[in-house]
Amino acid sequence: MHFDAIVVGGSFAGLAAAMQLARARRQVAVIDAGQPRNRFSPALHGMPGQDGRSPAAILGEARAQLATYPAATLIGGEVATAAATSDGFLVQLADGREMTAARLILAHGLADAMPGAGTGRKLAAALADRWGHGVLHCPYCHGYETAGGPLGVLATRPDMAAHALLFTDWGPTTLLLDAIPAPDAETAARLAAAGVTIETVPVAELLGPAPGLAGIRLADGRELPMTGLFVAPEPAFTTPLPGMLGCRTETGPTGPWIATDDWGLTSVPGVYAAGDIAFPMHNASLALASGVRAGVGAHRSLVFGV
Repeated sequence: MHFDAIVVGGSFAGLAAAMQLARARRQVAVIDAGQPRNRFSPALHGMPGQDGRSPAAILGEARAQLATYPAATLIGGEVATAAATSDGFLVQLADGREMTAARLILAHGLADAMPGAGTGRKLAAALADRWGHGVLHCPYCHGYETAGGPLGVLATRPDMAAHALLFTDWGPTTLLLDAIPAPDAETAARLAAAGVTIETVPVAELLGPAPGLAGIRLADGRELPMTGLFVAPEPAFTTPLPGMLGCRTETGPTGPWIATDDWGLTSVPGVYAAGDIAFPMHNASLALASGVRAGVGAHRSLVFGV
C-alpha cells in the first residue's frame, strides 16, 4: 500500500500529526505498537480540557475521531525497518507487511528505564513496580496530587540536587543522595534556605503496597514517610529507526532527541519527528503541539515539493 505519509507511533504526537494530514485529505497511515509512554499513569494532568482523565481514555477517543476521516488508516503493529527509496520511503512491519509513503513522521516516543547506577538492581525493580503511581518523574504532571505530604527526590545525577528546589512548592522535600557527591556549598545553602533536607544514607527499600508508596527505608534502618518519590528515568528511543534512517540526534539529561527544524523536519529530507523524541522537554501537551507542527510541515512539503 502507498500513502502520502506514514506516521510511526499512535500516541498524542502521532495522532495529532495524522489528523492534520487527514483533514487535508491526504492518505495517511498511523502504525502503532500500542505501548504509549504514559500507559503506567492512571491520569493525565495539566492539559486543559483533559485534566484528570486516563491517558488510555484520551487516546481511545482521539483514535476514534481520527478514524472518522476517510483518508486515515490506523494499523496495529511494530515497525521493524524503514529506508529511503527513489520516491519516498519503504516501511516494513515486524510481521512482514510492507508499505510505502512519500513522507515519514517519527512519533514512536521513548521508553523509560528506572535509574540503575547506584540504586542497585533490587531497588530499580521496586521503582519500576510503582512507576506512574508512587514513583514519579515530573512535578508539573504529578506534584499537585502528592501535595502537602513529604516528598522525596532520588538524586541519581549531580544536576538533580538543585532540581530538588522545584518540589518545595508541593510539599516538604528530602533530597536523597544516591551515590553522587554532596551538592556544593552554594547549592546546599539554597536547599537549606528552602527547607530541603539532605540525606546521604542510601535508600534500601520502598514501603507500602505497590503501586502506591507510603515511605522509604534507608540503609541505616530509618524509615521516612513519603507521599511521592520523584526520580529521573533513563529514556531511550523505542525503536532504532532514527539511526537506521540517519537522523541527527542529540542527548542531554532528559535523554536523546531527534534534531528538527521549526516544521519538525529532521536532518533527513522527507522525515519528520514529533513528540518526546523531538525535543528535550517532555509533556503530553507539548507532544500534541509538536505533532500538529510535524503534520502541517509534512503537508506543506507535499504541496510545495520541499
